Amino acid sequence: MNIYVGNLSYQMTEEELEATFAPYGVVKSAKIITDRENNNRSKGFGFVEMESQEAGNEAIKQLNGKEVCGRQLRVNEARPREQRPPRY
Repeated sequence: MNIYVGNLSYQMTEEELEATFAPYGVVKSAKIITDRENNNRSKGFGFVEMESQEAGNEAIKQLNGKEVCGRQLRVNEARPREQRPPRY
């Protein structure tokens, strides 16, 4: 299950993100989205892939609205990326 995690602290690392979700099940990957144009600074959101749907649902239930690193997380199931027209 792929999970969107928003309102992350800009100082949070991918290892810390993975550790936040690990108590709820096996984390297959944890990725914080960065701004390539701004020294790879965090954009304040990321994605976590959990091994099972049940683990993902439990993580969403427990972590949505929870304060981590001074920020209240927004956690929900990730939606597929929308197709956007190419930029010229």
